[in-house]
Amino acid sequence: MATEITCPMVGKIVKVDVKVGDKVGEDDQVAILEAMKMEMPIVSPAAGTIKEILVEAGQEVEADTVIATLE
Repeated sequence: MATEITCPMVGKIVKVDVKVGDKVGEDDQVAILEAMKMEMPIVSPAAGTIKEILVEAGQEVEADTVIATLE
């Protein structure tokens, strides 16, 4: 079952730090979100391998948008 990595709030994806096939640990940074003129990391909720990336740098996102999936 895939685990979803979601965006915590409305903002813009500044940078995606992983690519498909990368292994990540729990709390590893996956992307950077710019919201309210601040940059904040989006971290992995669990350890796993990046299966799919659904956003790209510069993309506007809504709260709870799935940005990537882990397997």
